[in-house]
Amino acid sequence: MAKVHIELKTGDALVEQGDVLVLKHAQGRFGIDEAVDAILEAAGRRLHLPRPWDFSIEESTSDIAVSHILFLGVPHLRDFEYKEIRTFARRALEIMAQELPQTEHVLFTLHGSGYGLDEVESFQSEIAGFVDAIRAGDYPTTLRLITIVEMDERRTRRLQKNLDSLLPDHTVADPIPGLFADMAAALVDTPAGEKLRTAGIDTETKSSVFVAMPFKEEMDDVYHYGIVSATNAAGYLCERADLSAFTGDVLEWVKSRIRSASLVIADLTDANPNVYLEIGYAWGSGIPTVLIVRSSDHLKFDVRGQRCLVYKKIKDLEDLLTSELKSLPKNT
Repeated sequence: MAKVHIELKTGDALVEQGDVLVLKHAQGRFGIDEAVDAILEAAGRRLHLPRPWDFSIEESTSDIAVSHILFLGVPHLRDFEYKEIRTFARRALEIMAQELPQTEHVLFTLHGSGYGLDEVESFQSEIAGFVDAIRAGDYPTTLRLITIVEMDERRTRRLQKNLDSLLPDHTVADPIPGLFADMAAALVDTPAGEKLRTAGIDTETKSSVFVAMPFKEEMDDVYHYGIVSATNAAGYLCERADLSAFTGDVLEWVKSRIRSASLVIADLTDANPNVYLEIGYAWGSGIPTVLIVRSSDHLKFDVRGQRCLVYKKIKDLEDLLTSELKSLPKNT
């Protein structure tokens, strides 16, 4: 029974050693795929950037540590959600099985959380895609290691705990037909197996919370440890819009996420005008809101009459939201 080890590490995917680096092309240039595009074009390459679910394979350069880069086309970021992340991960391994069958070590990056999707659901969807391909035998038979490289050390630490719970030994086995099939099927009956089975598949039926808040580094812990921890524990997907990650009609994407949310949580700290705009749209759309703020001094006149949860510490916020969410009806 072949086993593939999956690891998550902090680093720069451009300098990590491996056979193949897998990048998405979301019909635009974003993040590391933009950096790799630029390096290859500087080397005189005329790139074929693929349409959704098509692919191109490029030989690397001396500025990138891997031997090959696999560009896999996906829909625009606004349409690249949990189900697509799972499909992306599986499709990449399937392509390598056909086109790069000698691959032993492949590098991936994280997807979704960088532009506002629920961090845990996005990560679990990616892992589930790997598991789908490996258990179906649709991967390079020489593959022994998948490394997910993330530059944000804090995100790595958060998701490492999730990986430990999903795959305690960090391996996925390609079951031998008959002998190990029952063992593989039994994994679905565990809590971790159920998460892998449903990740990215039933998200359309899950309730979601849209978070409107200032995008500042000092607010990251408020979001991840104060808001996300409470909303995930209550069974919600937790999403926000990182406007810097988008091109095109950003406002329409934000509006669509608000309309589909069961609840909007809005942090009024620093009286950010975008947050007030999103609250107004939520009210106009009939979406319930929970207002939070670090100090009531930040409140503007038009919300001072509204109930607002005031927090001083992140733990206080987590406790306040946990209590608040328990008291609210949960819509799906």
